[in-house]
Amino acid sequence: MYTIYIGYDPKEDMAYQVLKFSLERIASKPVRVVPIKRDVVQRMGLYRREHTVMDGQNYDVIDGRPFSTEFSFTRFLVPFLNMFEGKALYMDCDMYMRTDVIELFEACDLDYYPLWCVHHEYEPISGSKMNNKIQEPYRRKNWSSLMMFNCSHEANKTLTIDDVNTRSGRWLHGFEWLSDKEGDIGKIDEDWNWLDGHSDESLEAKCVHFTTGGPWFEDWRCRGKVDGKYAVEWTNDVRWLQANGMVDAEIDYLIKAKKESNPSSIVFME
Repeated sequence: MYTIYIGYDPKEDMAYQVLKFSLERIASKPVRVVPIKRDVVQRMGLYRREHTVMDGQNYDVIDGRPFSTEFSFTRFLVPFLNMFEGKALYMDCDMYMRTDVIELFEACDLDYYPLWCVHHEYEPISGSKMNNKIQEPYRRKNWSSLMMFNCSHEANKTLTIDDVNTRSGRWLHGFEWLSDKEGDIGKIDEDWNWLDGHSDESLEAKCVHFTTGGPWFEDWRCRGKVDGKYAVEWTNDVRWLQANGMVDAEIDYLIKAKKESNPSSIVFME
C-alpha cells in the first residue's frame, strides 16, 4: 500500500478533500491517504507545541516566529506515524495532483536517501501569503511542502518527538537532523511541486502547489494564465464532488474566464 500523509487545517478542508480526490482518481494502484490533524496527534501524545494568536496571526511559542497553518510542524511526525517503516509521502493540503502519484513513489527507489524533495530556490517577494498570513523566509523554503520520507532510514530515526516539539521551525524545515550535504537529500523534479508565481510557466505541472492561496479562499485571485488553468481543473473536481454529495453542495466555487482577446485568458474567482 502506498501511504500519503496530507497536512490538514480545518479552514482548508475543501483543499484537502480535492487533493485526496485527485490522488485517488488518478492513482494506478491503491493509495492510503491520511490527514495529519493537529488535535488528533495532540491526543496521541505526539504533539504538544504551544502557540499564541495576535491579530489573527499564529506565533510559535518556541521560536516566536509566525506560522500559517496547523500542519506547519506536524508534518515532521510522518516517520513516527508510519512506524519508521517503508516510504511515505507528505504533501501540504494546498496542492492538486494531476499525475499518477505511483510514478513518484517508483522514482524515489533508492534506499540511500533518508528523504526526497524538490530543491527549490525560492525567495518570495511578498511579505504575505495565502489568506494574508505573514510570509516567513527561511533556508530551504518550500522544500518541506512535499517530502518523500524513507521512514526506515537510520538518519530519520535520529529525529525525536522532542525535536518536533521543541526545535525551531528553521531547524525542522531546514532538515537539520540530516547531513547538511545537498547530495544526501534526494532530488524530485520541480514539476512534482510546481509553485504558482515562481515555477516556470512553460513547465507542465504534475502536482500544483497554490502557494499564494487557492480557489477555496473567497478573495483569492490567480496570478496568470497557467495557475488559472489549474484552478479551473481544481474547480471541476469540486463540482463533481458536489454533484455526487461528497462535499458541501452549498459552497459555490464559481470560476469565470475574463473576457479578453486571448482565448486562454486569465481566470478569476467571481
